[in-house]
Amino acid sequence: MKKRRTYTRDFKIAVIRELENGKTPAQVSRENSIHPTMLQRWKREYKEDPQTAFGGNGNISKLNAKVAEYERIIGRLHAENEFLKKALTGLEIKVREYQKLK
Repeated sequence: MKKRRTYTRDFKIAVIRELENGKTPAQVSRENSIHPTMLQRWKREYKEDPQTAFGGNGNISKLNAKVAEYERIIGRLHAENEFLKKALTGLEIKVREYQKLK
């Protein structure tokens, strides 16, 4: 399995500048060994907010991990609730049957 390559903020900006200076995306991607889709993603991110673009994803990863943890907890609690509902229904039926026998 290939290891992911990481690029510095300066490199990404330099690549975007090449695109803005008239080079084609195919030419820039070949020269820098970058997939054209990645170039478009970088360009879009830079266009949205040049100041904070390519700031890294450390906090986002932590945030995503926290969200995933909460989703697991919610899933577990949902399964637990469904089990308890079924158990309660079963007990209510047995109680009614027991009361009929009296």
